[in-house]
Amino acid sequence: MLDNYKILTVTHKRVNLHSISDFVVKTSDPSALKMRLQDLKEQFGLDELLYLSTCNRVMYFFHTERRVDQVFAVEFFKQVNPLIEDDILGTLDETVQILEGMDALEHYFTVSASMDSMVIGERQILGQLRDAYDQCKEWNLIGENLRMAMDQAVTVAKSIYSNTRIGDKPVSIASLAIQKMMRYHLNKDARILIVGAGQTNALMAKFLDKHHFTEVTVFNRTLSKAEEIAATFPHGRAFDLKDLPSYCEGFDVLIVCTSATEPVITPSLYPQLLNGEEGAKVLIDLSIPHNIAPEVVANFENHYIEIEGLRALAKENLAFREQEVQKAKAMLNDFIEELPKVFQQRRLEIAMRQVPVEIKAVKDRALNEVFQKEVAQLDTGTRALVERMLEYMEKKCIGIPMKAAKEVIF
Repeated sequence: MLDNYKILTVTHKRVNLHSISDFVVKTSDPSALKMRLQDLKEQFGLDELLYLSTCNRVMYFFHTERRVDQVFAVEFFKQVNPLIEDDILGTLDETVQILEGMDALEHYFTVSASMDSMVIGERQILGQLRDAYDQCKEWNLIGENLRMAMDQAVTVAKSIYSNTRIGDKPVSIASLAIQKMMRYHLNKDARILIVGAGQTNALMAKFLDKHHFTEVTVFNRTLSKAEEIAATFPHGRAFDLKDLPSYCEGFDVLIVCTSATEPVITPSLYPQLLNGEEGAKVLIDLSIPHNIAPEVVANFENHYIEIEGLRALAKENLAFREQEVQKAKAMLNDFIEELPKVFQQRRLEIAMRQVPVEIKAVKDRALNEVFQKEVAQLDTGTRALVERMLEYMEKKCIGIPMKAAKEVIF
């Protein structure tokens, strides 16, 4: 029954990101999480359970005949987080979405296609969903019902990604910066100088590695973080930020993003970094406030990429993706209309799995038990003919019930 699909979920749309942690299963390792989820499944009489936790959502996807309402949600989250505060439990109707039946399945598919994500069109959520599914399946929390739902979620997500442009036009600052940088047709051995090793520059490094750049030098106040990024590249090097003024090997690309409130790349430092080289350099400043002094941009030949322009483009690209959501919703509606038939057919196929086995068993009993004496008296040719006739009947009989059932459904 489709009515038995249920979801409890808390997302960025209803609470701030910090508050989502009140609804996650807090454990120190996977084995502890496995035990907690198995206890929840047993305690609340759930047939199947899938648990998904990301930076901006937590979702509990059930298959159960139990009624899932506010009373259930309160008791459930008390077990999920024994330290949850009473005032949080008192506002669950505002923070927790409770979905059943087709509404639950539609939400599940919407999540898989990144239509409900904080950043619309980012395909990472489908991978996260599949990882969560695989883990819960390995822990024997999932059966045939949630497997069917996962299969359909992957199908609809892939269809939406393929037939709309919901994932087109990058919206992350790092991806946009790399996209602009690539317009200058740099060689793969271009000398890239990175100043800062925070989250943004770590992401920039991943994109640089993806595009097969090899010559990367990283400066950072905490040397270990610089070393971690530099280790990604075949010819990566790491230095303490205080050694930047003594760097004199030149560069082709300068990427700067630190927490400094004053320019790190000053008019006096920049010529030292150039080491007498001429020609336009690519300067990427992803800092707020800017870490490359305005005088550097104004007085030296360069291709300047800065965060404010990238943020405006990201906003424009996100608006484009949101327009594509309307197309994706239309596709999803068509898919949802056909879903009951799809699930009925799949359940029929499952129910019919035993038919070939039982028909073969009837044939074997006929030959080896019921008519054993008569068959034993047949000559070799006649016996072979009887066996071929029974095999023919076996194959034909297998298809009859399936065909009849499909005609009833469709």
